[in-house]
Amino acid sequence: MGNFDRKIEIFLDYMLAGEGYKMVLLGLKNTAIIAVLGLVIGILIGTLIAAVRVSPKYKGFIRFLNGVCSVYVSFFRGTPIVVQLLLFYYVLFPLMGVNITSVNVSVLVFGLNSGAYISEIMRGGILSVDAGQMEGGRAMGLSFSATMMKIVIPQAIKNIIPTLGNEFVALVKETSVVSFVGATDLYKAFNTAGTNSYEFMVPYLAMAVIYIVMVLLISLLFKVIEGRLRKSDKSL
Repeated sequence: MGNFDRKIEIFLDYMLAGEGYKMVLLGLKNTAIIAVLGLVIGILIGTLIAAVRVSPKYKGFIRFLNGVCSVYVSFFRGTPIVVQLLLFYYVLFPLMGVNITSVNVSVLVFGLNSGAYISEIMRGGILSVDAGQMEGGRAMGLSFSATMMKIVIPQAIKNIIPTLGNEFVALVKETSVVSFVGATDLYKAFNTAGTNSYEFMVPYLAMAVIYIVMVLLISLLFKVIEGRLRKSDKSL
């Protein structure tokens, strides 16, 4: 027990006297930015892809877009996200001559990756909406795209809120790989704490606790959102 107390003392000394907390706060901020913006980008891309995938394929342009979307989804679902980060940061952007920060690359890659998964989630949500909703919108004179955006997709989003919460949790946990491209996240912050203090037990335990707290808060947030949506449905 005394040995563990000593480990905690070393860790606290590094965090406070050594100002290691500044790196932890930076890592926490970057983790939140990458996960939140990644989810937002993923929802936007996923919604567009899902709309294309469920659209009637009687036009050549729609068939072409559907093919592009299929390749996109296959690539981002078929390769590890760390491979995607490495390809974008060390291969694609240097070839294009684009200078971009590791955090911005991480946001982009996480958004693109999330978009591939959310597209399938959203497609299932769209298909779960009663077909009469689309027919009703078209009968009112709305185009297919207008009916999809104004009537079908809002209902689909309500159906997939719990699954979106799971996707957000997955994004938060997967941010631990962004250190491969030099971004400072929670993992890198606590790993640095362990390296500088020559003691990894307490930093890694603290890191695990923070991740657990973040996941619990996200789960609670999405439960509240889901509950309010259900209440709004009942009041209609």
